[in-house]
Amino acid sequence: MATEISRRTMLANGAALAAMSACAPAAPATDALEDLDAVGVAARIGAGEITALEALDAAIARAERVNGDLNFMATPAFDYGRARAATALSGPFAGVPTLIKDLLPLAGLPLKFGSRAFANNVAQAQPPYTDAVLASGVVPFGKSATPEFGLTATTEPLLGGATKNPWDPTRSCGGSSGGAAVAVAARVIPIAHASDGGGSIRIPASCNGIFGLKPSRARTVTDGREQGPVPISVNGCVSLTVRDTARWLASTEQGGEAAALAPVGMVEGPNTQRLRIALNIPDFRGREPDPEVRAATEAAAQLCRSLGHEVREARPSFDGQRFSDDFILLWAESAAEVAALVRQNAGTVPLDQLLEPLTLDLARHFQSKGPAAMAAAIAGLKQVEAAYAAFFSDVDVLLTPVLSKPPLPLGEIAPTLGMEVGFARVLDYVGYTPLQNVAGAPAMSVPLGWSQSGLPIGAHFSAAKGQERRLLELAYELEAAQPWRGRKPGVSAI
Repeated sequence: MATEISRRTMLANGAALAAMSACAPAAPATDALEDLDAVGVAARIGAGEITALEALDAAIARAERVNGDLNFMATPAFDYGRARAATALSGPFAGVPTLIKDLLPLAGLPLKFGSRAFANNVAQAQPPYTDAVLASGVVPFGKSATPEFGLTATTEPLLGGATKNPWDPTRSCGGSSGGAAVAVAARVIPIAHASDGGGSIRIPASCNGIFGLKPSRARTVTDGREQGPVPISVNGCVSLTVRDTARWLASTEQGGEAAALAPVGMVEGPNTQRLRIALNIPDFRGREPDPEVRAATEAAAQLCRSLGHEVREARPSFDGQRFSDDFILLWAESAAEVAALVRQNAGTVPLDQLLEPLTLDLARHFQSKGPAAMAAAIAGLKQVEAAYAAFFSDVDVLLTPVLSKPPLPLGEIAPTLGMEVGFARVLDYVGYTPLQNVAGAPAMSVPLGWSQSGLPIGAHFSAAKGQERRLLELAYELEAAQPWRGRKPGVSAI
């Protein structure tokens, strides 16, 4: 989930209240991507073995092959990609095709936020984060699907319909970076932009069996959003390999005098340091996960022990129920801001024809509470942030599940169910991931586990704020010990 939108962003890009327009597919072309990760594709292009245009045409052909089954693209932008691929590109990912999540502005392309209220909206400008992504040399050729405003943990917007899990198309792909994760898992592209305000990188990474790292607060260059006193949302990527994510992070982290954190730089591999890993399997309200999730998390802990790390049970100390209530109110504030803006521009169009039931219910929840409740929630969340930081005084890494269950059936947490039914189920499903957003800390989903029916189950590792290097070094070690790239979903472009 991710509240990745602000009033300022929407006003800057203009809100259009109309129907979605269709884009004609491009002709398929020769595949030049093979089964490479993004670093591998960039190396082939740099060596002159393939061109950026050949790589792009291969990705477009793959997208056309499986998008009808999986529905991961919010907007194709093939002409944009071809024009960019024809230019002189530089950077660590020069020529690598990718998708940009449809919550991040890319000037001149549609910016729909997964919402009927913005179906014809086009970004008029783009923030520094987009500039940094493009400076890495990637070639975007479309926008990836997201739930409405990134407000939930499944990608089933009324605008465009459900994005499906390539491991089982009857299952949710997670959210809010659902389209990005599906495109990577289905081998359409090796890497894609993603963002995370409550688990939105880690949840779809877990559901789709790929790697996803949520950076620390203020780690990357700004995306121009105003997030208030508890900034929870950050940008990053989802990828096939750890080295791809490490390179993306190094390409987009804030440097120079504006940097709030010591730089990570490029993390090249594992460390010899053995870590103190705290294991916590019940969620922070004390509820047990599905037995298959527990088994997968215990297996991840045992893998860490086998690599020489110390693993013991421990968890940060805070009131889990109060944290959940406070986070919901913070979440609802974003929905209320969106609803107010859309109401101003809706004219005579009924609001329920423009916004989904969940968005409207969250907005009403916020409006019912009042300023005093919001102030108390902010104070409570700041206390949790302090408790999380204190926990790492004698612990290096926290290991939990990513989700309480394997990927849910489509429809079980659909936004049409509203807050009372659908969002209540969401809260039971995603009880592990919002903590690191409030703490401003890095966390990652590592694809180490699988259900008996073959669905991915990610292992969730987090660390103190600013400790991305520690997590990436551990991820390299886990990737080498238990590789995941050889597993491909049933719906795959290759």
